[in-house]
Amino acid sequence: MVSTDTNANPILSPVAGPAGRPLGIPDDAFDQRRPVRGQITKSEARAVSLYALGLRPDSIVWDIGAGTGSVAVEAARIAYAGSVYAIDKDADNAHLLQANVARFGEGRVNIIIGTAPAALAGLPNPDAVFIGGGGSDAPAILDAVLARLRPPGRVVANFAAMERAVATCRTLDERGLSSQMTMVSAARGRPLPDGALRLAALNPVFIVWGQR
Repeated sequence: MVSTDTNANPILSPVAGPAGRPLGIPDDAFDQRRPVRGQITKSEARAVSLYALGLRPDSIVWDIGAGTGSVAVEAARIAYAGSVYAIDKDADNAHLLQANVARFGEGRVNIIIGTAPAALAGLPNPDAVFIGGGGSDAPAILDAVLARLRPPGRVVANFAAMERAVATCRTLDERGLSSQMTMVSAARGRPLPDGALRLAALNPVFIVWGQR
């Protein structure tokens, strides 16, 4: 069940899923059927982002701009004694997030359909926050996150534009969280007609993180 709340106090609904799957879910295993395919944190960037989150078994995790839920469901595998909150404002594609959480979420992912930062108000304070979306609202979202992040918590944000990544680094430094940034630029092997392989580049992703 997906909970939709456009106000500041979302109703939380855990969605159960099968247990026992290992960490490292292939991108193609996630339902991504949208008008434009590819709204997913791809596995290469997802691996670095999950590492940077520094999750513990009992972590409370926010995934803001959850999209298809790839980060949220993999975080739930690590935070197996905690809980994960997947927040996304796209009500039209909420069924994709719900389907992926139901399939992979281990019963520990709560879906909140609403716009951050208002949709964060009813959530427990987090130990780790992943920001995968937000656009022009990203500065306000980051402010709300930093006001609630429990020490020694971590915040991790992904960006397609370096300017936004640099601005986030500056904000983290100003708020006393020593920032780090890396760029993930990966290429995947694709077969040629003669059986050889070529490398197809993925769009680079700037990953920023800081710890309280």
